[in-house]
Amino acid sequence: MRRTFYCKNSVAFVFSVVFFCCILVLIISMLRVPDVDTGNGAMSIYDDTSLKSSGNDKSVGSFGNMMIDMLPEDLAFTVFVPSETAFERDLRLSANNSLVEEKINDTYVVISRVLGFSAIPRVLDTAMVPIGGEEVSYDSLSGFELFVSKDAGGVLVVNGVKSESVDMKRGKLVVHVMDGVIMDAEFEQSVEPDLDGDD
Repeated sequence: MRRTFYCKNSVAFVFSVVFFCCILVLIISMLRVPDVDTGNGAMSIYDDTSLKSSGNDKSVGSFGNMMIDMLPEDLAFTVFVPSETAFERDLRLSANNSLVEEKINDTYVVISRVLGFSAIPRVLDTAMVPIGGEEVSYDSLSGFELFVSKDAGGVLVVNGVKSESVDMKRGKLVVHVMDGVIMDAEFEQSVEPDLDGDD
């Protein structure tokens, strides 16, 4: 009789341990999911705090996060993300207007096009770039050639656009925030402001 009682208790004990382990794994998994900011309800984007920087950390911004979220975090990419100011100045995208429901599809088209010019399928942190103006070239995802160098002050420069913040990480991605938008001449002409307007 004691043997049956012991077997019943050991089965119950094993079941209890497995049950509590599953609950613990579920709770830990839920705690590791990033917070989602719904802002004005137009779309959900990751919070800027999900990036870790070894340099001067400036905000990647909502458009930068849209670009980064288009790439898988488990593959090695380097992205030269325009700053929020550069998006507004060079592409006329503002978080207040461009993320509303009527314009979100157009915004995604522009952001994905910029991503094609600004991402390379490899890790490239600033330590890998020679200092003193020596350029290294890489093909972006769209085949656009990027010329990467450091100026005399050690600032990362890509196709003439200087960096604001460098070497931020998200998974295997390396993110550099740039003070301008990297794009080819054709795309640049398509987004130039209309000078014939009534300004």
